[in-house]
Amino acid sequence: MTLPSDTPRALIGWRLLALLYDLFPVLALWMVASALFTAGHQLSGHGARENIAPFSLLQWLLWLACWLLTGAYAIASWHRGGQTLGMRPWRLQVSGEDGAPATLHALRIRYAVGTVSLLAAGLGFWWAWIDRDRLTWHDRASGTRLRRRPKA
Repeated sequence: MTLPSDTPRALIGWRLLALLYDLFPVLALWMVASALFTAGHQLSGHGARENIAPFSLLQWLLWLACWLLTGAYAIASWHRGGQTLGMRPWRLQVSGEDGAPATLHALRIRYAVGTVSLLAAGLGFWWAWIDRDRLTWHDRASGTRLRRRPKA
């Protein structure tokens, strides 16, 4: 699908800037989750000064909790207004292909495929450089678009 000329595409640089900015609220969420997991681990009688063992079940559950918290932040932000905190300064907004608000189902797919894109060394993001419509993997898979809104 070709976007109308009055709706600028969100180029890879803007996307990366938004991701960098969003790293800060996400890190705060991760710190809260880690503190809760660590407190629970210590209160469970596993030693007052022992860390959570690497590659233990508890550590995998912590990673899962962090991924779910990040997803909740992103999906709730996109659903509420089409933007996370990191997207606002650069006027980026997620919407459906037709410009209408994206569905929750599409936003969940966007988050899951975006995760895979990042885990593949960002390949899903870099793909936008060669895609005919300048779309990332998660744009295509979810049927959503990231657009740059005009200045108010």
